Amino acid sequence: MSVLEISKSAKKAASELAVSNSEIKNRALEEIIKVLSDNKERIIAANQEDLQRSQEENLAAPLLRRLKFDEAKLNDVIDGIHSLIKLEDPVGKVLLATELDQGLELYKVAAPIGVIGIIFESRPDALVQISTLCLKSGNSVLLKGGREATATNRILTELISEATTKAGIPSGWITLLETRSDVNEMLKQEEYIDLIIPRGSNEFVRYIMDNSRIPVMGHADGICHCYVDADVDLEMAVKIVVDAKTQYVAVCNAMETLLVHEQIAANLLPRLKEELSKFNVEIFGCEKTAAIIDVNPANSETWKTEYLDYKMSVKVVSNLKEAIDHINTYGSGHTDSIITNDREKAELFMNVVDSGNVFWNCSTRFSDGFKYGFGAEVGISTSKFHARGPVGLDGLVTYKYKLYGNGQIVADYANKKRQFVHKNILKKD
Repeated sequence: MSVLEISKSAKKAASELAVSNSEIKNRALEEIIKVLSDNKERIIAANQEDLQRSQEENLAAPLLRRLKFDEAKLNDVIDGIHSLIKLEDPVGKVLLATELDQGLELYKVAAPIGVIGIIFESRPDALVQISTLCLKSGNSVLLKGGREATATNRILTELISEATTKAGIPSGWITLLETRSDVNEMLKQEEYIDLIIPRGSNEFVRYIMDNSRIPVMGHADGICHCYVDADVDLEMAVKIVVDAKTQYVAVCNAMETLLVHEQIAANLLPRLKEELSKFNVEIFGCEKTAAIIDVNPANSETWKTEYLDYKMSVKVVSNLKEAIDHINTYGSGHTDSIITNDREKAELFMNVVDSGNVFWNCSTRFSDGFKYGFGAEVGISTSKFHARGPVGLDGLVTYKYKLYGNGQIVADYANKKRQFVHKNILKKD
C-alpha cells in the first residue's frame, strides 16, 4: 500500500476507534499482553538480528543500548500495559458543563485527536508504549522507527495488529513505515493525518516542522541539568547526581550537565568524581572545575551537548541566578533539578527555569510517563502548547463542544426575549 492509502485507511479506522468503548480497548490491551508474552522468543530473536547487524555497521554505543530489547525490557513494557489498563479512559470525559439557559446545555468533552504519525529513535520498547497509548486514547497511529530496529519493529507491529484485530479493534489503526521516503510522503498527508510527533534532535524536529503543514508536537534534545546549591546535604547530592547520570545513560532524561555552587565545589566535586569513576564517567569541566579535579577542558559546544553516554559536563557557578540563566540559555526545556536544603531557592528555581519538568532534591530520571503514573508515554514534549512534559493519555486527546438544545434560536437572545444564565452544572466526583 502507498502512504496515501495507508493514511486513508488509518483515518477510517480512527473514526471507528473513536466510538470504541473502554471495555473493547482494554480487552485489546489484554490481548497485546498475551501475544507479547507468548512470542517472547521470536521478539528477542528478531532483536538479536538487529543488534548483530547494527554492531557490524558500527552503530554508536548509546544507540545500541537503546536498541537492545531483552526479556527485562519486554517485561517492563508489559507492566506498562497493565498500568495503562487500570487508567481511566480519557475519551468522553466531561471537562466543562454549563447551562446557557433552561434546556440549553453546553459540554466540553475529551475526544481522540484522530490519526497520529510518530517518528522515533531506535528503542523498540517505545513502539509498544506509543501504540498502546494511542489505542487507549482512541487514535490511529503510523509508526516510523529507526532503520536499526527494523526486524524488532516489524514483529512487534505484526503481533499488536493481530491481537487488536482479534479483540474487535478496526484493522488499519496501526501501520509501520520503514523508509525515509515514507516519512516524506507522510508529511504531505494533512488531509488524513492530524498530528506528527517527532522524537529526535532539535534539527530533526525543525526539519519536520518546515516540511509539513500538519501540526507538530516537538520532542527535541534532552539536555538535562542538576544544580547543587551551597546549602545542601553532600551525601544526598552525590547520590542524586550519580543516579541522574548513570542509572541509564542512553535516555533523554539522563543528566548531561552538572552546575555546582562555588562555595560547595571543593567539597563536592572530589567525592563526586570518585563515585562517577566507578562507572568510568568522562567529565568535561570549566576552568574552575579543572582547578579542583582532573577533567577534560570544556569548550563552546560542551554546554549544548546531549551525550547519551558515560560522559557529562560540569560548571561551577557563583549563585542561583547564574545557574538558572545557564539552564535557560543551554537547556532543551526537558528536565532540570535543583539540590538544596533551601525551600525558597527551590521554589524560585522551579518557577523560573523554563522546562517542562522541574524537580527539587530528586533525580532527573523521574521524568517519565510510567513513573508519573501515566501508564507510559509517547515521548517528552518540549513544546508549551497542547501537551508539555511526558505525553500520556491526556496529551493524546483534544476536545469538542457539544450543545444540547430544545428549539432555542439566537434571535430570542439578540432581541432580549431570553437571557443567558451561564450556570456551572459540572458534577464533581
